[in-house]
Amino acid sequence: MKLMLLTTNYRSHPLGRLLVALLSLGLCALLMAPPAIALSDAQQLVVESWRLVNQAYLDPAKFDQVHWRRLREQALAKPINSSDEAYAAIEAMLLPLEDPYTRLLRPQDYNAIKATNLGSEINGVGLQLGARAEDGEIVVISPLEGSPAADAGVISGTALISVDGESPKGLGLEATAARLRGEVGTQVVVMLQPPNGSSEEVTLERRSVDLRPVRTRRLRSTTHTLGYLRITQFSEGVPEQVKEALQELSEKGIEGLVLDLRNNSGGLVSSGLAVADDFLSGAPIVETRNREGINEAIPSAVETLYDGPIVTLVNGGTASASEILAGALQDNDRSQLLGSRTFGKGLIQTLTNLSDGSGLAVTVAGYLTPNGQDIQNQGIEPDRTLDAPEPLDPGSEEDRWLHDAELWMDAQLDRDLKAQLVSAEEADKEAQLDTAEAVQLAIEPNLDDL
Repeated sequence: MKLMLLTTNYRSHPLGRLLVALLSLGLCALLMAPPAIALSDAQQLVVESWRLVNQAYLDPAKFDQVHWRRLREQALAKPINSSDEAYAAIEAMLLPLEDPYTRLLRPQDYNAIKATNLGSEINGVGLQLGARAEDGEIVVISPLEGSPAADAGVISGTALISVDGESPKGLGLEATAARLRGEVGTQVVVMLQPPNGSSEEVTLERRSVDLRPVRTRRLRSTTHTLGYLRITQFSEGVPEQVKEALQELSEKGIEGLVLDLRNNSGGLVSSGLAVADDFLSGAPIVETRNREGINEAIPSAVETLYDGPIVTLVNGGTASASEILAGALQDNDRSQLLGSRTFGKGLIQTLTNLSDGSGLAVTVAGYLTPNGQDIQNQGIEPDRTLDAPEPLDPGSEEDRWLHDAELWMDAQLDRDLKAQLVSAEEADKEAQLDTAEAVQLAIEPNLDDL
């Protein structure tokens, strides 16, 4: 599972500075405000979490609705003598916000999500999860390639009805993900309900899944050479891997690029922004909306790494940071989007390390595409919707959508070549007319002399 996270490693970016400033306010308040009574370490953990949310949460109007200060008082009124009791109090305090992305990450879960964002292997069934807007049900954003879930044919939009007999909606997003992770070779029984399908029980065996976030190869047709670049998540090392992939493809003389963002559920926002810099020159990438309602446009760098033709594949598993990239390419007329409507996660979370090694994810901003489209709960409509059913093995030889993208790019390159030839012919005719006119002007004075 991935979240749209921006860590303090990216303070140089405008979005990073905005989020770091918000968090700094919360931490300063925490350090400067002396407690009225001596609190235990476990109680301090509750207070620390409350203050971080209080200072940074995107929608402070929600605090009045849920009686936010009273929730803290109620939490501290109960005995809190251990980490587990503190975690339960924090989770109960956050629940009324009804934001599945603002949540506590217990130490094991926190370490797991950090490992995922570093692009290493994970042990589990390979399901990336989100919360469905209309009813809060936990649904599959996308399965990881080569994972047990992908091998079982689990598709984007599938609802999790139960995990080992427990309700995911009752467990919450992170606890559900934790139930799916575990030792290699162990099994988990899940009840799944695909979109427009009946529920079915599936037993999945956990194994080590190699994330391999960047994959690339050359595509050759009868007339053109194309590059294929697939990004399955935006972890920390992805921008550098993408640069290396683009340089390698450029050296192979590609004429166009098929960018595949299918089943990319997001990751680090800063990584997505860095990749957008490779394709856009000084154009806006995204607008962020903070708790004051202020929209800040984040522009791309002037220099690009690849400025050739692009076509981009998206689907219902394209979410958060990958939607930022897809929206920027579409709104700036840099690339046509082919596939199906994206997931629709337009919220940004910060991930903060708490004093005991646990973590706290807090929704601190929303984002809009450069043309002002709010993606949250809506997603992005592609320029061309491709025929169902959707291929279950993106990038394979049997991937019909990839074949459609190749045909589209071939046709686009043919049109561009024809336009260049027509333009060259017109320029040549114009040059010939200019030459004839110059000759005529040179002859006419001599006739007058006669």
